[in-house]
Amino acid sequence: MQMPALTLTPGRLSLADLQLIHDSAPELLLDPSAQAGVDASAAVVRRAAHGSEAVYGVNTGFGKLASTRIGEAALETLQLNLIRSHCVGVGEPLSPPVVRLMLALKAASLARGFSGVRRVVIDSLLAVHNAGLIPYVPRQGSVGASGDLAPLAHMSLALIGEGEMLQDGQRVPAAAALQRAGIAPLKLAAKEGLALINGTQTSTALALHALLTFEPVLEAALVIGALTVDAARGSDGPFDPRIHLLRGQPGQIDVAQYYRALLAGSEVRRSHLTGDDRVQDPYSLRCQPQVVGACLDQLRHAALVLVREANAVTDNPLVFAEADGSGQLVSGGNFHAEPVALAADACAVAIAEVGAIAERRIAMLIDSSVSRLPPFLSAEPGLNSGFMIAHVTAASLASENKSLAHPASVDSLPTSANQEDHVSMATFAARRLQPMIHNTAHILGIECLAAAQGLDFLRPLTSSPALEAVHALLRKRCAAMPTDRMIAPDIEAATALVRDGSLARILRSLPALPTLWIPA
Repeated sequence: MQMPALTLTPGRLSLADLQLIHDSAPELLLDPSAQAGVDASAAVVRRAAHGSEAVYGVNTGFGKLASTRIGEAALETLQLNLIRSHCVGVGEPLSPPVVRLMLALKAASLARGFSGVRRVVIDSLLAVHNAGLIPYVPRQGSVGASGDLAPLAHMSLALIGEGEMLQDGQRVPAAAALQRAGIAPLKLAAKEGLALINGTQTSTALALHALLTFEPVLEAALVIGALTVDAARGSDGPFDPRIHLLRGQPGQIDVAQYYRALLAGSEVRRSHLTGDDRVQDPYSLRCQPQVVGACLDQLRHAALVLVREANAVTDNPLVFAEADGSGQLVSGGNFHAEPVALAADACAVAIAEVGAIAERRIAMLIDSSVSRLPPFLSAEPGLNSGFMIAHVTAASLASENKSLAHPASVDSLPTSANQEDHVSMATFAARRLQPMIHNTAHILGIECLAAAQGLDFLRPLTSSPALEAVHALLRKRCAAMPTDRMIAPDIEAATALVRDGSLARILRSLPALPTLWIPA
């Protein structure tokens, strides 16, 4: 069945819209109401191009060369040279979901009618997206100010038929790909090249990509954390709603509710309501709402910032058309991606912390003095090492994430002969989130294996229906480990459950739980 088209209403994209573009590549249509504003701002630029005054980006050079006046006959060449000269990216290409978001976000931003481009520029962006074409965009080369210049230039070069597309993992000439799709190469008019490459669409797309790919991992973290509570015969008392209401932190309140729902009906829990001599569980068990809840609050805030940025106009100069047909071009700095950089740094810390507390839960499970399970979760410790070295892998990944979590936004290297003397580093801030998600997902995969092994030692007692479903799902892919064997394939299989949404679906099947993200 064909997916229904998604109409882009500039300034009103929701997180659900962005996720649909990221995941499914629906046909994108532009809301007709945008046409009047686009035409009005393009007319202002057209008059400026033919006027006598110097206007940045229209009839001058760029950056430090802004004082160089360009003759009217060379204005189209100026825009074409801008795109060509800024294609300086290096590294592996950005993934198709990221590039799809770049195309859609740039189209939506230009369509707000403050960039001075013609409708054909927006139509070209949407046509490339709708044809399933993916411009080849190297992932490195942007400092996140003056816009994501290099990556957006590579995207734009493909639109004009001089760049490359990514097709079945191979680089192919853009001109041939456009021809096969029946799309005419874009010819740039005054200011249009600058409008295409000025902006935060790459860093925003990368940050949204991280937020959306981390969502099922975070949900899996809640599920696996609850499984570990039962495997370690922990108390559900710390999840009492009265505790969390007294603090009032929304993420903490919600996470505690998730844990109560996941643990409801556990025979393991009922078995040690009396006669348990432990007064309090380790922090990695009982402080999960406080830790993961704080991470959730950070991620929710990042989602709000990124949705705002996805709807923003972030090029320069901006065009303000008046009702009488006049207008003004005003230079500013909306291309500076500091909001994205700070949001991505917040995501990095949250992703690292979710992995860090999971690593501590693994360490607790294999320590018999704390978990009261067999040492290293092995029935015959000594002859078998059990989960001893699997925990070492988790520790190495958690440590790596600590280095990656260092804020990118506090760094700045001046560029363009000190004209651009403070930059955000937002593109790297967002790009480095994917390896962090990879690390955290693998830590959670290891914890899932360890918690399931711990639960096996408590049989015939059963956990809650939800957690028994988790255990059964894992055991379909990974058998119990009564004796040592190569565990790397099991780690990959368990990590796949973390990343592909299988564990998230179990959480989402529970009734009356809050949604993870707050749509903006």
